[in-house]
Amino acid sequence: EQCNHLQAVFASRYKKFDEFFKELLENAEKSLNDMFVKTYGHLYMQNSELFKDLFVELKRYYVVGNVNLEEMLNDFWARLLERMFRLVNSQYHFTDEYLECVSKYTEQLKPFGDVPRKLKLQVTRAFVAARTFAQGLAVAGDVVSKVSVVNPTAQCTHALLKMIYCSHCRGLVTVKPCYNYCSNIMRGCLANQGDLDFEWNNFIDAMLMVAERLEGPFNIESVMDPIDVKISDAIMNMQDNSVQVSQKVFQGCGPPKPLPAGRISRSISESAFSARFRPHHPEERPTTAAGTSLDRLVTDVKEKLKQAKKFWSSLPSNVCNDERMAAGNGNEDDCWNGKGKSRYLFAVTGNGLANQGNNPEVQVDTSKPDILILRQIMALRVMTSKMKNAYNGNDVDFFDNSDESSGEGSGSGCEYQQCPSEFDYNATDHAGKSANEKADSAGVRPGAQAYLLTAFCILFLVMQREWR
Repeated sequence: EQCNHLQAVFASRYKKFDEFFKELLENAEKSLNDMFVKTYGHLYMQNSELFKDLFVELKRYYVVGNVNLEEMLNDFWARLLERMFRLVNSQYHFTDEYLECVSKYTEQLKPFGDVPRKLKLQVTRAFVAARTFAQGLAVAGDVVSKVSVVNPTAQCTHALLKMIYCSHCRGLVTVKPCYNYCSNIMRGCLANQGDLDFEWNNFIDAMLMVAERLEGPFNIESVMDPIDVKISDAIMNMQDNSVQVSQKVFQGCGPPKPLPAGRISRSISESAFSARFRPHHPEERPTTAAGTSLDRLVTDVKEKLKQAKKFWSSLPSNVCNDERMAAGNGNEDDCWNGKGKSRYLFAVTGNGLANQGNNPEVQVDTSKPDILILRQIMALRVMTSKMKNAYNGNDVDFFDNSDESSGEGSGSGCEYQQCPSEFDYNATDHAGKSANEKADSAGVRPGAQAYLLTAFCILFLVMQREWR
């Protein structure tokens, strides 16, 4: 029940963030389109695919991730410079080779002022943080979902049966299990889940760090909301400096070929460049994305993240705190201790697999961790690393979600510790018998098979010599 509740929390927050980011991009694109139609009219309509492509790539980065934001933005400004250079010099004919030469002067001349540099920094950091944060919410929900279906071992099932039902055979139908007795059984049954706690807490801390960035300098809402005005400012800057920029380009790339007189007048009349370009500040912007704001979303999810910290180490205690499971701490002398109605005398063991060697209630093989749990630990470790990169403003190369959440493939994290072989995992009963159990039932353990074969070969060689 507690895992299902936590999984639902992460799933609902991921859905809200995902909806918010996608709608924010749609609103920004609509705002830019409306503004540029009013400001630049037919000129914008002729070149609108350039701006449409920009938003297509931004959306693709958020959804898929395989977009180099810096290269994509550099390409956008280079293409915009080519279009505008033609417009401000409509009396000339420019070949593709000449325009390639023009683009080489972009960094040196800064035709759009400082807008491209600032916008590239803001967009890259904001999108990396936003996408990583949304992915983190998805991974968290996926980890909880996978861990919650790990089946109990036979030893755990036996201990639970004894705790919940054996008191009925003594006529103690209304007597509840002692709290510490329940705690030992739950810590034994949830030993593998307890090992998630360290990486889980690191992951939660990293999520909270990125959340702080989203509220501050990496706020995607504050970047995307005025993006139309910023691009318009860059275009106005290019228009103001067009004479100086053109002169320097002509010096570096050579004088362009003028158009025939008839085509010059027609080209100028078609562009109507100087008459149409003017700043435009719309009175009404689209409504806030998803009916909320990023600040409200982040504040809400930060609270849920703080509550989720230490979830796995607290799970045994939280289960036993349920009045359906155990008596309260005040009923220490009138509770079922596994043998009768009396005080439970054993100490409570620690959390995690390593602490279960002396668990008096559940027999746990501490040498064989559960493979599914280990995969989720690796998934959390990989996601935590990506969160830290996003916090520092660095782009993150995402793997496929299925690989990431299962811990398999190149992002499994096995480089952090030696990955044991598949035969070493046998802590919980998944579908069917494990390889160890099958070998046991045949009378030979997997590790012994190779040994027996070697011994048989040596014995055979010895016997051969004796026969000779």
